[in-house]
Amino acid sequence: MSKTISSPLRAAAAAFAIVAMPAPVIAESSDERRKRGEAVIRSLNRGEAQPALERMRQEFPFLAEATEAYALGDVWSRTGLDNRTRQLAAVAAFAATGQTAFMKVHAGYALNIGVPEEELKEIVYLITVPAGISRAIAASQALSEVFAERRRQ
Repeated sequence: MSKTISSPLRAAAAAFAIVAMPAPVIAESSDERRKRGEAVIRSLNRGEAQPALERMRQEFPFLAEATEAYALGDVWSRTGLDNRTRQLAAVAAFAATGQTAFMKVHAGYALNIGVPEEELKEIVYLITVPAGISRAIAASQALSEVFAERRRQ
């Protein structure tokens, strides 16, 4: 005659098994991930460091390192999208969510890799549908600042 283990006892045994299991080994160090993130920035920013990230590093070093390792080193370095597509998607996402400071950074990267101004303007027109006219106007003003700054250089 077989006995079944009661449900609370089974749950406790499962929880113990999970806790007792060794943690998976992480193949990459944070330093490797940060270096990969730095390479992403330099590839998009004409070989230069990103000024906003460097300013953040002065006051908020943990946040800067996390951004460099995770956002850039893990996510932005993925190979599923080319840089052009990734930058257009970023410009659209930041414009649509009203994050024009980030949109300006990525619009600059897009221009650096050869995306024409007209395509960035089309992104602003496109976001009027999902995000509304006020977000598109804010994005257009921020994008105009990026264009003006580039023309002064």
